[in-house]
Amino acid sequence: MTRARVAFGNYGEDIACRELESRGYEILARRYRRPGGEIDIIARDGQTTVFIEVKAREGKDFGEPVEAVTPWKRRRISRIALEYLVRHHLDESPCRFDVVSVCLDRDRPVVSIIQNAFDAG
Repeated sequence: MTRARVAFGNYGEDIACRELESRGYEILARRYRRPGGEIDIIARDGQTTVFIEVKAREGKDFGEPVEAVTPWKRRRISRIALEYLVRHHLDESPCRFDVVSVCLDRDRPVVSIIQNAFDAG
């Protein structure tokens, strides 16, 4: 992955975090890395632990950003999320998977938060 692409992804995550915080989410971790992958953002929304995948695009030439969260990616995120819940003794607390779509095709970004975007599995 090129440096420019990594920087663009980080910029998208920064925008996503600001939007999530403005909606009352508490950011717990960013770029949570484990063997086998990474979760972009882990947050708390009330009593719920939320695992968030961020998809940023500079237009819609390749479809909606949320369409890039493939079944394979969902399974990978789910496995890492389970490890996080166990590691932090949260395996009895509610959790969900959200996707944040950041489109940068105009002067300012358009951010959409899709709550419960997918189930674990």
